[in-house]
Amino acid sequence: MYDHKVHEECLRLLRDGLPDPAPHAVDDALDFLPLGVDRDGDVAVVTFLQWGDGGTVPLIEGWTFHQRDGEWMEIGGAAGSAPDEPLARRSSGEMGRHLQKYGSGRTVRNANRLLPWGAKWVSEARLRAAAEVARVRVGKRLLDVPPHGHVAVVWGARRAPVVEALDADGAVLDTLDLAPAPAPVRSQA
Repeated sequence: MYDHKVHEECLRLLRDGLPDPAPHAVDDALDFLPLGVDRDGDVAVVTFLQWGDGGTVPLIEGWTFHQRDGEWMEIGGAAGSAPDEPLARRSSGEMGRHLQKYGSGRTVRNANRLLPWGAKWVSEARLRAAAEVARVRVGKRLLDVPPHGHVAVVWGARRAPVVEALDADGAVLDTLDLAPAPAPVRSQA
């Protein structure tokens, strides 16, 4: 689905951030709904909801960017199935916790290097925050949670961050390590 309209909207969102209030329905002129934007230095992610398969299957796409010479350059993207009722905010009781990771992606940002080693990566995660969560803290960054509860997080460091779900008063409700789960150990039997 990535086309010129999407690219222009991603650049606008990187420049201006999400509209306030956040949109809650797909704009017919755009055919997609911006969900989240996060910037960490010279890397960024933009996520949006769109309907694939003839408009019946909701997908959430995340596109990563790297800033070079003051310009945002798209370096990759990933899409996955959206959670059930993607725009309905759920309580932590319904979700089982305050934060859930439902998607992630990783893109090399220096693909033009001469040698195969030394790759630098941009990673992103797509999170859903419970209704009680007002903000998500990623290191020193505070991300407001839009009414739909979707939050995009980007990082350029080797180690994935631990994110904290905060209530309206700033109290920590939950933490979530964004590092991939270790692969299961196979028995030798």
